[in-house]
Amino acid sequence: MREQWMVYTKKADFAAIAEKFGISPVTARIMRNRDVEGEDAIHMFLHGKLEDCHDPELLKDMEKAADILLDKLLQEKPIRIIGDYDVDGVCATYILYKGLARLGAKVDYDIPHRIRDGYGINQELIVKAWEADIDTILTCDNGISASEQIVYARSLGMTVIVTDHHDVPFLETAEGRIEQIPPADAVINPKQSACKYPFKGLCGAAVAYKLIQYLFRRTRVDERELSPLLEAAALATVGDVMVLQGENRIIVREGLARMADSRITGLRQLMEVNGVNPGALSAYHLGFVIGPCLNAGGRLDTAKKALELFLSEDESAAGALALELKELNDTRKAMTLQGVARAEAIIEEEHMESDPVYVIYLPDCHESLAGIIAGRIREKYNHPVFILTDGERTVKGSGRSIEGYHMYDALVECQDLLAAFGGHPMAAGLSLPAENVDMFRNRLNGRSALTEADFIPKLWIDVPLPFSYVTEQLVEELKCLEPFGNGNSKPAFAQKGLQIRRLDTVGKTGQVVKMTLLDGDGRAIEAVMFNGGEELKAELQEKYSGRLDRASLNVIYSAGVNEYNGVRTLQMTINHWELVPNRRY
Repeated sequence: MREQWMVYTKKADFAAIAEKFGISPVTARIMRNRDVEGEDAIHMFLHGKLEDCHDPELLKDMEKAADILLDKLLQEKPIRIIGDYDVDGVCATYILYKGLARLGAKVDYDIPHRIRDGYGINQELIVKAWEADIDTILTCDNGISASEQIVYARSLGMTVIVTDHHDVPFLETAEGRIEQIPPADAVINPKQSACKYPFKGLCGAAVAYKLIQYLFRRTRVDERELSPLLEAAALATVGDVMVLQGENRIIVREGLARMADSRITGLRQLMEVNGVNPGALSAYHLGFVIGPCLNAGGRLDTAKKALELFLSEDESAAGALALELKELNDTRKAMTLQGVARAEAIIEEEHMESDPVYVIYLPDCHESLAGIIAGRIREKYNHPVFILTDGERTVKGSGRSIEGYHMYDALVECQDLLAAFGGHPMAAGLSLPAENVDMFRNRLNGRSALTEADFIPKLWIDVPLPFSYVTEQLVEELKCLEPFGNGNSKPAFAQKGLQIRRLDTVGKTGQVVKMTLLDGDGRAIEAVMFNGGEELKAELQEKYSGRLDRASLNVIYSAGVNEYNGVRTLQMTINHWELVPNRRY
């Protein structure tokens, strides 16, 4: 796929920032590229602690929700938490359950089944709670769109408190948008326009954490007891792909520090069965190892297994559950690979390459995997993608988009063909009758305003930096920018015109490439590339007859230190590359 390499050109007095904060101008530039501006924001980015986070009392309805819950505690009224089946919902449920149980509440939980129940609180869950004589329903990671269900619950005499972080539904009127806040007894969601909480990017588990933090303060519980709940909030923040800036960076950084000696037995066991060293845990492990195991329960079985794992305090029982979730995730990965392969075959068979929007019907695909497969296809082809599959009653689907294509607005234009839909610019879900699939595909593509330029992915470079400028001190300093993730990507540097002196492939698959490169001054650079080795060798052979001296290499890289047998050397990790003719030939 063609790629467009772009260099950030955001302006600031990098020398002054570097001097003020004792960092290099390179680090100052990277922060500016992440839109971290002003002394307070820079200080928080570099040195923010938990005490720098905003007071939970600033969240709208926080005091009201706490008053209700504390009153229910005194009256020993039964409270039921209703969460969600993904990692954020599981962690939020864990936080609320552990926190309320610590306060002596009569509390239990329920989590909807992804396929039978669908997302969020519904009438069946409400009836189930009412039949169990539940007095109060407390939602987490859902509820902001459940006005009808909440009206029903309250008509049965139940109290309802909503904690959520999703966008607030609205009505478009001549006077503008009017928010549709559900008629719960209290609604805690920082995205309400009337909420003055300064940071709007919390995940559902972080909102739940804020509620328990405030309840502990009101009841004089030592806030050190929040430590395992903070771990869960950190895991959910990464797992739900929240922007790692502001409070989220602090939550994740502090949570990771505590996970090295986690108080959550199930989390320790999950790290063990996945071969993760707690002392070297990073946001990567949360997002791509631990989180997917928790999500696998909700995708292929029940999310209650993941919650049971986190609530288990028995090492043996937790170990068995952790292994079961890992095996479910391994199954999920295999099923995903099969689905991706089938989707790629359909693109080729049906000549979809010319379609602006890929609508791919995989009737036998497990519906919980549609979004993952859509994301993989989007990554490969850089087109908006909808994966459709057969649900119990209708065709269901998930979409993943690219910059420049508002997926939710596109669905609005097709709403007469759909049974239900929802989402935002970059992702969406929908259901529709099977007979409408072709009309849906044709309308999306017929009304798309996308051009060929939209399908060229942009790769952003923080600093064009010759590797000779990289030092161990800089590599060490860049760690202050961690944790890396959504909204705070790993620093990307670039260098042109490198000569390949030596190239070896290693590893079982031959995908890992180790190289010695020479810069324009003849300095040797040790480089490694973890993906794309076969493609690099094939292009060298095809265009340059395998002659290393006939090609130069342009790279986007990250910098690190390789330690082997006690010897430390600077190492370039190549993330993207292009071969160009050597000027001497």
